[in-house]
Amino acid sequence: MPEQYEPGSEADFERLYRNTYRRILGTLITVLGDRAAAEDCAQDTFERAYKSWASWRPDAPVEAWLHRIAINVAISDRRRYRLRQVGELVRRLGRPGPAPDPTALAERSDLIRELRKLPTKQAVALVMRHYHGYTNREIAAALGVAEQTVASRMAAARKRLQVTLADTREPKMVDPAL
Repeated sequence: MPEQYEPGSEADFERLYRNTYRRILGTLITVLGDRAAAEDCAQDTFERAYKSWASWRPDAPVEAWLHRIAINVAISDRRRYRLRQVGELVRRLGRPGPAPDPTALAERSDLIRELRKLPTKQAVALVMRHYHGYTNREIAAALGVAEQTVASRMAAARKRLQVTLADTREPKMVDPAL
């Protein structure tokens, strides 16, 4: 049976934080691919949740509510990150030989790398389903969308991953006659 929480209760919010922080952080790390950014987003998630804690309605699972906040924070963070990247690129134009990115050396698995290339909404659906084990109904509640939307996002993500991962894993056939 899921834990019960009273909206607005300080003690319940502290318990909620202790019980869910790791799962929220895990989702954010997987979606963002950067632990430091994920930690910042997790902190922002819980700050926003705390400010809205008194108005949370227990008709939906509290962790789904938290995940919805976390995903919105992650989407906003990605947008800001991409804008910063564009700004940095514009500033670097004309400079010779940019320094190599040290994070590029930290190779991750093919799946994680390709997962990060997916549209955020598709990646979130896959992470919540396969990393956290949520049902489509729970994911739909967390994201505020229809169950069918979750199913179509996961299907599109799976299809794209199958194509991209097959391309990277299948050995190229060389015709010996050539």
